[in-house]
Amino acid sequence: MSAMKKAASKKPADIAKQVDGFIVKFEPAMAKRIREVRTALRKRFPNAVEMVYDNYNFFVIGYSPTEKPTDYIVSLAANSKGVGLSFNHGADLGDPDGILEGSGSQNRFVRLVDGVKTLKAPQVAALIDAAVVNSEKPFGDKRGFTVVRSVSAKQRPRR
Repeated sequence: MSAMKKAASKKPADIAKQVDGFIVKFEPAMAKRIREVRTALRKRFPNAVEMVYDNYNFFVIGYSPTEKPTDYIVSLAANSKGVGLSFNHGADLGDPDGILEGSGSQNRFVRLVDGVKTLKAPQVAALIDAAVVNSEKPFGDKRGFTVVRSVSAKQRPRR
């Protein structure tokens, strides 16, 4: 059985425990911020597939209408220095307040310096709404779920 199928066949409680294990690698204050932002994003996207990656550089949780990684709309991205909100097609979003960072051809992000407070700021909320509207795939009406997509054996320090 492939690693992907094994991950998909895990029970929700096992996945929750695994994700919590990724988060506790961070300093307590950073772990708290990650949990708070994740909770807010899960409330905003209750029908999303929550795709988790514990990679070399970042811990990432993407929110997608499908299980296809390239369909994600936004993602929480964390490293030892902070938490950000990444927009998959951020370069295509209007940004009247100039808050999006990055210069790639597709992705843009916002640093969540104040965690959920920044996430809920009207300018950030408007960008999230625009990203949902611009998404090629709509969210369904089934309850979302979490899947661990990738875990790197080697990682930069989280603390």
